[in-house]
Amino acid sequence: MSVLGILNCSELVTLAGPARPRVGAELRELQVIPDGAMLIRDGRVERVGPRREIEMDAATQVIDAGGRVVMPGFVDAHTHPVFAGNRADEFEKRAEGASDPEIAAAGGGIRSTVRRTRAASEAELLAAASRHADWFLRNGTTTIEAKSGYGLSVSDELKLLRVIAKIRPLRVVPTFLGAHEVPAEYHGRREEYLKLVIEEMLPRAAPLSKFCDVFCEPRVFPVDDARRVLEAAKRRGLGLRMHADQLENGGGARLAAELGAATADHLEHTDAPGIAALHDAHVQPVLLPGAVYALGSRNYPAARAMIAAGLAIVLATDFNPGTSPTPSMPMILSIAATQMKIAPAEGISASTINAAFSLGLGAEVGSLEPGKRADFAIHDCGDHRELAYFFGMETAQEVYIDGRLVYSKQHAA
Repeated sequence: MSVLGILNCSELVTLAGPARPRVGAELRELQVIPDGAMLIRDGRVERVGPRREIEMDAATQVIDAGGRVVMPGFVDAHTHPVFAGNRADEFEKRAEGASDPEIAAAGGGIRSTVRRTRAASEAELLAAASRHADWFLRNGTTTIEAKSGYGLSVSDELKLLRVIAKIRPLRVVPTFLGAHEVPAEYHGRREEYLKLVIEEMLPRAAPLSKFCDVFCEPRVFPVDDARRVLEAAKRRGLGLRMHADQLENGGGARLAAELGAATADHLEHTDAPGIAALHDAHVQPVLLPGAVYALGSRNYPAARAMIAAGLAIVLATDFNPGTSPTPSMPMILSIAATQMKIAPAEGISASTINAAFSLGLGAEVGSLEPGKRADFAIHDCGDHRELAYFFGMETAQEVYIDGRLVYSKQHAA
């Protein structure tokens, strides 16, 4: 039996509260314990409270937080962590004024990453994904949702899902995204590719996945096509997630509501009826401001309207090689605060407890409450608001998963 005691926390941010996602004013209620302490037994939280109330005996391994903020590990509910190469060349072209259609016409975009990922071995992809996992840890993230989608063939999508299953030490939730794009060899034959996804990919990908996602856009997979993929996934017992209304309002949010998806992600162009539909169907919106920022756009999702409508918003990085190459949740909190007017406390709720519920993990992670897994980070700040305030920094000093140290800035240095 192992017993850990965490003390000398300037703030112990527990996120304790109802066993459901937080909405409205609840998003700001972080349940912060000043000068807090936490007792962990066998990888799970046993007790939290003011330091004077938490007793630690001689058998307790004491961890001194050094007057820093201790909070749940971030839960990043939308990432694409397995790919080969990068698209720094496209980043440069975009900075010089090239449009995304021009980049795609020149062979760039998702298909560029698909070519490189198909050419990479499973071992090479695991090495790249392990490097990315370290980046997440350095920013205080302990759980990620991880999508496939850069294989776009039966063998390559399965290769990506096998790699996702091997990512350590992060807690990883796998999502099948075979309907991410129509690959080059199926150009002009989208119907044939959809048949491949539904009839051949899904039966083999489902045992390796918890969710199925689809890039629902009029110019990629319109609503009717997305519905076919998602209904087939639902029949196979997978939860549903969607890339919806990112490039234009194509009815993605309303489809997510119709099908009872767990989440609708992006939503940059979702209108008031779409927001109302998400609310009525209890679909959580996953907002990805890093993608808007990286593309040089100003068209952020209507976060304040969603909060006012009672939606349980989630914030995530959308880490990927093309449109949001960041694993940093603190950076996302900063963009969300400055560009979407999401208060720092709201951002923390959206990237911990709400994100955990969106993945079906709300009873296990996302808050520091008795019985939950001891996934937490010690951040080099004295106030939780500093996470969004000081942007562009890796604030995590130490990161723990199941009460086990998995990252230390001191050791890394």
